[in-house]
Amino acid sequence: METSELLKKVRQIEIKTRGLSRNVFAGQYHSAFKGRGMAFSEVREYSYGDDTRDIDWNVTARYSKPYVKVFEEERELTVMLLIDVSGSKNFGTVGAMKQDITTEIAATLAFSAIQNNDKIGVIFFSDKIEKFIPPQKGKKHILYIIRELIDFQPENTDTNIAQVLQYLTNIIKKRCTTFLISDYIDRNDYVHALTIANRKHDVVAIQVYDKRESQLPNVGLMKIRDAESGKEEWVDTSVGKVRQAYAQWWAGRQTAMLNAFTKSRVDSVSIQTDDDYVKALLNLFHQRS
Repeated sequence: METSELLKKVRQIEIKTRGLSRNVFAGQYHSAFKGRGMAFSEVREYSYGDDTRDIDWNVTARYSKPYVKVFEEERELTVMLLIDVSGSKNFGTVGAMKQDITTEIAATLAFSAIQNNDKIGVIFFSDKIEKFIPPQKGKKHILYIIRELIDFQPENTDTNIAQVLQYLTNIIKKRCTTFLISDYIDRNDYVHALTIANRKHDVVAIQVYDKRESQLPNVGLMKIRDAESGKEEWVDTSVGKVRQAYAQWWAGRQTAMLNAFTKSRVDSVSIQTDDDYVKALLNLFHQRS
């Protein structure tokens, strides 16, 4: 993409997603994703009604009158976006390409994080770690992330979710909130890796998929190409049993994915490319609040 076109696209995404994060998501994001806990702030003299368990006995002994420790919520979070950039991201028949919706969702989450004074980082992955952007704060950092979301070109086309989760667990030492954004078209088993990652971090799964991935249209002979493996084959979509078999395959795949989320205790949301992703994210935030 040419520089001028890329900058224009970045600006469009910034205007739309920053407005959403500020006007729509601000309160919901804060309540849905809590800080790491309570951090010590200061000591003050004991007042009637204070919890005696908070008494600082060292300070009390020094001044010969009771003092208590004051704690406040340690609000600052580190937020990681795990973005699937495998070949299937370029599929789209209704509304928009999966990559376009993924970019808008990721940018909205990034602006929401920054407005809550959280750090934001990104891992682009296929069947390998394509790029790691360490967590930072600031508008300049956000605009760099958006630019990469729009224009990043991966080396590989396949998908390995387990690998990126293992990488996350190894590279991010402190607990963080992680949004794993993918279509979850993965031939590998990722349940164990997802379970381990969610024990250390707070992982949220966001599936982005296209309507035509869930059902075949009745348009006669159609050449289908697997964007990740490159394999092509002709399918006669006018045959009802063919369309039914494909629908059953998709339903089974979705069930397996949801079972994986349940087993690993990961919150999730599935968003179709022609869905209102704002409403879907708000519902997710509300469930967690």
